[in-house]
Amino acid sequence: MSTRDAVAALKRLGLPNYQARVFVALQELGTATAQEVSDASEVPRSQVYGAADALVERGLAELVESSPKQYRAVSLDAARTQLTERLERERDAAFDHLEDLRATATNRETTGAVATLRGRQPISDRIADLVEDATESVFLVAPAERSVTDGIEAALRDRAADGLAVTVLSAEPSARERFADAPIRVLVMDDDHPADFAGRALMVDDETVLLAAATDGGSGEEAMWTEHSSIGRILARFMQSGVDSGMNRT
Repeated sequence: MSTRDAVAALKRLGLPNYQARVFVALQELGTATAQEVSDASEVPRSQVYGAADALVERGLAELVESSPKQYRAVSLDAARTQLTERLERERDAAFDHLEDLRATATNRETTGAVATLRGRQPISDRIADLVEDATESVFLVAPAERSVTDGIEAALRDRAADGLAVTVLSAEPSARERFADAPIRVLVMDDDHPADFAGRALMVDDETVLLAAATDGGSGEEAMWTEHSSIGRILARFMQSGVDSGMNRT
């Protein structure tokens, strides 16, 4: 990796331009005066002091009390630790703020909205979130074993442990074994009660519904969902009717 590449990478990690260039120069020089750093980094000497002092405050350089004043590079392990911890703090702070904003936005959302999602993982995450928000009942149509991710399973178990009525409808007999140790009702559509599953489906509290179907020849997935809405209540009735019809079919 060239010096330019190293500087560019450090800038992506959050270091300002001059600090990144001074840091790289110190790694090359070891211990150096401001003039030596300036010569190596092409940072004006008058700007080296500020950049180097900022690196010292970050724990990415050391100040050597001498005349003239010198700066010393810290080990790469120490620098890696400092940058990693800083990134984690910034990440946590950013998402704390985003959670506050999200909570505010959620309070302003109107009921009746229908949203769409694409991709198996985003849809699985949404299913798990909706299950966690349940207060009365959960009904999940999970055609195959992979339809229930670890996150969804954990959410189902949590809600069932809290006393909610949780039901899983599947075409896989293994679903019974998977939830045998949990207070979850498992229904398996077998030869006596066949079913043609279009995809995953979720009904929560008879007013929140998510319907998902495979796309791109089965390699992808797309879903629509609505939460705490009149549309959700209507869809829930259709979904419940379809389930009852399938279970009663002989």
